Amino acid sequence: MIILYDCATAPSPRRARILLAEKGVVHETAQIDLRAGEQMGEAYRQINPQCTVPALRTAEGVMLTDNAAIAAWLEAHFPQPPLLGSTALEKADIASWQWRIEFEGLIAIAECLRNSSPGMANRALPGPVDYPQIPELAQRGLARVQQFFAVLNERLQGRDFVATDRFSLADITAVVVVDFARIVKVKPGEQHPNLLRWRAAMAQRPSMSL
Repeated sequence: MIILYDCATAPSPRRARILLAEKGVVHETAQIDLRAGEQMGEAYRQINPQCTVPALRTAEGVMLTDNAAIAAWLEAHFPQPPLLGSTALEKADIASWQWRIEFEGLIAIAECLRNSSPGMANRALPGPVDYPQIPELAQRGLARVQQFFAVLNERLQGRDFVATDRFSLADITAVVVVDFARIVKVKPGEQHPNLLRWRAAMAQRPSMSL
């Protein structure tokens, strides 16, 4: 049985949940309480030494410990619908936007949150090693998030999907990032009409309620 190690309140495992739903993959779920620090405990370290979620145990017992590996494995084992692209150009387009969404959007939000939240003092980066907060990075992260929203809005002008002409992993990651940005008080507004239209359309997909 496939097992997803999840946290219902965190953005990264939400990406895996949506992907599994879109692929129609039957699996079990094990919740990891990040607020209580369960990911840092010895039991979970034995599952994922990176101390992060999501992690996915395959039916063969192999442990995949990040979203990139999970997406690659799911696409290879459950190729329909193709969410990482079918042609060489589709694969390149989706990979490019996936990288941009993570780097310009997700990392920027994390940069802002982890360097400003009192609850994350000395936890400026995820994983087993403690790192101190740098307040200036929080300010830069907020500016980067706002710029990312402008870039995504421009990209979506006249388009239904972020990459290629059909739903893909890039849309999944972008939805999670746009929703997660609310934690740093950034959300699409009237200056982002294309982004608002796209997000409303994405909400019609059942997987997006996960």
